Amino acid sequence: MSISIEAARQVLQSQPFSRLLDAELVRFSEAGVELRLPICARLKQQHGFVHGGVVSYAADNALTFAGGLALGPAVVTSEFKINYVRPAAGDALVARASVVHAGRTQAVCRCEVFSLGDEETLCAVAQGTISLLRGGDNAG
Repeated sequence: MSISIEAARQVLQSQPFSRLLDAELVRFSEAGVELRLPICARLKQQHGFVHGGVVSYAADNALTFAGGLALGPAVVTSEFKINYVRPAAGDALVARASVVHAGRTQAVCRCEVFSLGDEETLCAVAQGTISLLRGGDNAG
């Protein structure tokens, strides 16, 4: 199943929450997915770090796009787990995800989320199961 990066970017842009966060799909290939979003004040929690929900969003969406590489565009996250390993701060977040194993109707994917500033710092790791949406249209 071959989906172009342009088609994947259209899916991302069809998600109002992704537009709100200024998320950008910078890589979408068999090698994996890279989702990037700028860090701004409205995304931070009371200690000045990126809110965990934003880090979680980045992981979840990157995992789902990775699953879409294997299963096609009509997919949803059926479950995922995230471990926050360091607070996220800097100029941008980047989530890199790839498929670990894919079957006919689901794919297990892995993701690492980094904060970008003077250097790249790992802030979270996640794993999820992405499922084919039966009878659905474009649910990336």
